[in-house]
Amino acid sequence: MWYRAVAAGSFRRYATYRTATVAGVFTNTVFGFIVAYTYIALWTERPHLGGYGRPEALTFVWTAQALLAASALLYGGGIDELQERIRSGDIAVDLCRPADLQLWWLAADLGRAAFQLIGRGVVPLAVGALCFPLALPGDALTWLTFLFSVALGVVVGFALRYLVALASFWLLDGSGLALISGLACMFFSGMVLPLRAFPGALAEVAQLLPWAAILQVPVDVLIGTRTGGSLLRGLAFQAAWGVALLALGRLVQAAATRKVVVQGG
Repeated sequence: MWYRAVAAGSFRRYATYRTATVAGVFTNTVFGFIVAYTYIALWTERPHLGGYGRPEALTFVWTAQALLAASALLYGGGIDELQERIRSGDIAVDLCRPADLQLWWLAADLGRAAFQLIGRGVVPLAVGALCFPLALPGDALTWLTFLFSVALGVVVGFALRYLVALASFWLLDGSGLALISGLACMFFSGMVLPLRAFPGALAEVAQLLPWAAILQVPVDVLIGTRTGGSLLRGLAFQAAWGVALLALGRLVQAAATRKVVVQGG
């Protein structure tokens, strides 16, 4: 009940920023058109790049725009607030709450992601589907599996950002590390280019990294690239990275808490 209330409160909090939501929808849609026409030019020269046809590539573009805010592909996603609380010392108040710090922020992030998926995700994908030939599924089961995969990707993304935020316990300013993390996510999630389209061994390595679980796997589920055993392996891949990174976050959190106690915080 406690964490459900945190998630619901986070959903309502982001729902109050109506102007920012509208601006985000407009920005995502505009960039969707820019990237879509870039992909059209690229796939005209390489019709089967990465094993995708043009409809699948365009679906990748518009799904990435739909998940941009929900999956926090450019960092942020509210976790920067945790960084600031660590820097200012307000984290001491959070540690005094009768709730687990990691679960508190995970619940808040899930509430944020749920609103962003609805508020900033539906319209760009709908516009893309109206203006371009997308490879969207026609059955409800695939859509439900896609949403489940998106949820797993959100957890993986949170776990990575949580680790970056915890680094602020040791760094005077964690903004540089946050910037590096955002760039890594943008490149290795497939937002710039589908990971399957990367050359040679880089494509294989990139698809094993945790960032692939945030965007690449959900989009492959949506367009039907992953079915049967491949689908189960993709979901297991996401779940494994989520569990591993959350466990690592708990270890770092424990070390950070000891550091705060030693400093008298």
